[in-house]
Amino acid sequence: MTLPEPDVTVHQWGHDREPVVVIDNFSGMADTLLERARSAQYRDPGASYPGIRAWAEPDYLDRRRDLMFQLLGQVFGFRQRVAMEVSTFSLVTMDPASLAPRQRLPHYDSSDPEVIGVMHYLLGPETGGTAFYRHKRTGFEAITPPREAAYNAALEEDARDYGEPPAAYYHGDSDRYELIGEVEARPDRMAIYRGRLLHSGVIPDPAALSSDPAKGRLTVNMFLRGA
Repeated sequence: MTLPEPDVTVHQWGHDREPVVVIDNFSGMADTLLERARSAQYRDPGASYPGIRAWAEPDYLDRRRDLMFQLLGQVFGFRQRVAMEVSTFSLVTMDPASLAPRQRLPHYDSSDPEVIGVMHYLLGPETGGTAFYRHKRTGFEAITPPREAAYNAALEEDARDYGEPPAAYYHGDSDRYELIGEVEARPDRMAIYRGRLLHSGVIPDPAALSSDPAKGRLTVNMFLRGA
């Protein structure tokens, strides 16, 4: 099968200039991945993710192996090794009223600079993309190990000053955060970024969330570790 020509864009939003790579026409097999997702066995991951997940076989990445290694080397500086740590089909399912306070705010996945988040969108903008943020009190856009203590202390100050965040999926600007960039969901679009970036999934219509992979907000989420 002939792969469609990929369209690669590298964004560097905010003053930290952290890269966010967007690849359109990534796999050429979005429909096949949707079929896999709809027959997968989902479970509660027991972590901070507000939904359910199932194993996603990452074999299809081999279709863009050369491109992936090129980007991971040139953009993120990984030239020695890259390893897959997590690969899941992910469905956001939680009712906004049930979100824990931390789930109502942007988050970071890991302060470790070797951890890379990969979001592969399988559906269109109606399901929501990913937004990136600056924390206003600290000015942080990426949470590195030296910043973690200050950031956690600032979150406590935010809670004292502003109270509990609203029971909703976060999006946009507020007293706490400023939106600095956003990736719109499109079928077969992939976003790649360091896990230390403050980000949040965009949920345009919480009423449309579903545990049925044929109806819900379905993505492939991966974490890579490189050096």
